[in-house]
Amino acid sequence: MIQNPVLRGFEPDPVILRVGDDFYIATSTFEWHPGVRVHHSRDLVNWRPLGGILDSTRLLDLTGVPDSGGIWAPGLSYADGLFHLVFTVVDTYAEGWKDLPNYVTTAPSINGPWSDPVPLHARGFDVSLFHDHGGDDDGAGHSWLLNMRFDWRPGRESFAGIEIQEYDRTRQVLLGEPRTISLGTTAGVAEGPHLYKKDGWYYLVHAEGGTGYEHGAAVARSRHLFGPYEPDPAGPLLTSRHDPSLELQKAGHCSLVQTPTGEWYAAHITARPYSERGRCVLGRETALQPVTWTEDGWPRIADGVPAVTVPAPALPPAPVQPEPATDDFRTLGPQWSTLRRPPTPDWIEPAPGRLRIHGGQSPVGRRTSSLVARRVTASRCTFETRLTFTPHTPDHLAGLTAYYNTRNWHYLYVTADDDGTSLLAALSCTAGRLTAHPVKVPLGKGLPVTLHAEFAAEILRFSYRTVEGEAQPLPFDLDTTILSDEHADEFHDGQLRVLGFTGAMLGLWVQDLDGTGVHADFAYATYREGSA
Repeated sequence: MIQNPVLRGFEPDPVILRVGDDFYIATSTFEWHPGVRVHHSRDLVNWRPLGGILDSTRLLDLTGVPDSGGIWAPGLSYADGLFHLVFTVVDTYAEGWKDLPNYVTTAPSINGPWSDPVPLHARGFDVSLFHDHGGDDDGAGHSWLLNMRFDWRPGRESFAGIEIQEYDRTRQVLLGEPRTISLGTTAGVAEGPHLYKKDGWYYLVHAEGGTGYEHGAAVARSRHLFGPYEPDPAGPLLTSRHDPSLELQKAGHCSLVQTPTGEWYAAHITARPYSERGRCVLGRETALQPVTWTEDGWPRIADGVPAVTVPAPALPPAPVQPEPATDDFRTLGPQWSTLRRPPTPDWIEPAPGRLRIHGGQSPVGRRTSSLVARRVTASRCTFETRLTFTPHTPDHLAGLTAYYNTRNWHYLYVTADDDGTSLLAALSCTAGRLTAHPVKVPLGKGLPVTLHAEFAAEILRFSYRTVEGEAQPLPFDLDTTILSDEHADEFHDGQLRVLGFTGAMLGLWVQDLDGTGVHADFAYATYREGSA
């Protein structure tokens, strides 16, 4: 059986692809490096992280992108013996505007090397490529780029429909003019388009209803590439909007795949709120649902709702090696992401038994943050590290963070007092407002200290342990639900200012606010699902 979500934690906007016997799912990464995370499977049950595709500034520059900007809903496809990745880098999105450059890069293997990204257009986001390999109809033998069209004009519908434009794979250029092929359904907010061809029909699958609890996926079809497209008379392919009791909420944004044995599945977004229609600290995750086809040719998911447990395809089991709970940093593995810049040797140095992180910008910096983090995948989990750090001033900080974005985080850190004494302190940021917690623990200069965080659903607890002592909990509980999409969204006077599209992260963070070159060493990091 498949247990959903198959990719837990912050893993949204899945596009699923099969090449031979191999399945791949690529997901959005927003402001985190490497861009576009990929997981691999042979049976759709067991998934192995491969890391991110866009792993250098040559491939992706996230300098200065806003919180939840960066990589939105990539498209992964295969043609001519090459993987094709199309992606949007959202540079701005607030106050009614969006800057949306789109690119394409290719590689002979999912592991690269990936070619220099080629710019395509900036009219919209959620790009995907459809390669029409057969038949004698409109698009046969050609490739086509799809995207939603963004309209900035006041008083207009900003989600202005689904566009298609021919793409020349050899020259990597767009041909002709874009055409609008669908305005979506009455649910509105048509985005995330994917196009498929089956039995002489073109099937347009797209997201609708926004990214929250009204989210869903719709299907329309046409005998002709450019339409007109007829919506499925049965309504949404998938949604949770009508049933708040479902364990999997926010279901939508589907992409389809056919197995070698002829079975069909949909990969889709979902979320697991801590309370009914409450906050989703784990972010938007990826799940799979079986798809059947009606006699008259419509794809269907059972009852149009997401199930937690579904039948696996008739494929040989392909288990993967579980990730060790403790990482001693021989390399920086695929479970780790870095904020807005890749992990280059000028600021991060993995070695057996030591991850050295050179201090970066303040928590609101958008250029050279020194944060290495991993996704929170369960409502109850623990995270621990041992830190060696010699701060000289209050401008030097290093420690463990539970992080959502620059405006929402909790931080247990070592710093120096005005007299140079090393001490342990804790700080929180909620919607940009700082709170210094009532704890200052003197520490031995340059001596290691173990830092521990426990997620207990809505509660976060910090504790620490010195070389000589026992574990000491800090005398207060913190709110994990500030680390959620719902809390992160900010509007001022009806204008969007900040979006929340990611999910809670646990990480290792170092600041060097006076630029004197301090670094911190982390001996290991241990992450476990379940209670302490």
